[in-house]
Amino acid sequence: MAPQHGSRRARIAFSDSAAKQLDAITSEGELHALDRALVVISVDPEAGEPLPGNSSGPQLRQYVDDVERVRLVYWVTAMKTVVVVAFIEV
Repeated sequence: MAPQHGSRRARIAFSDSAAKQLDAITSEGELHALDRALVVISVDPEAGEPLPGNSSGPQLRQYVDDVERVRLVYWVTAMKTVVVVAFIEV
């Protein structure tokens, strides 16, 4: 019998501004909170809510975790890569 594979996770990429925010994280707690939020959107890129905007660019979404106090602003490519635009601590 062929092995069963779980669902494929989305690839996560960071914009330049999000990468700078990531480089500035010094707290283990903040890093843990970010990791948990990234896992959620890698498993389900549609977990966040669409942000209002126009149709001239990608549809931005936001994922908010009130327990971990994290907000991620991101968009999903046609190939299901999640591009994190910003990591914002709530």
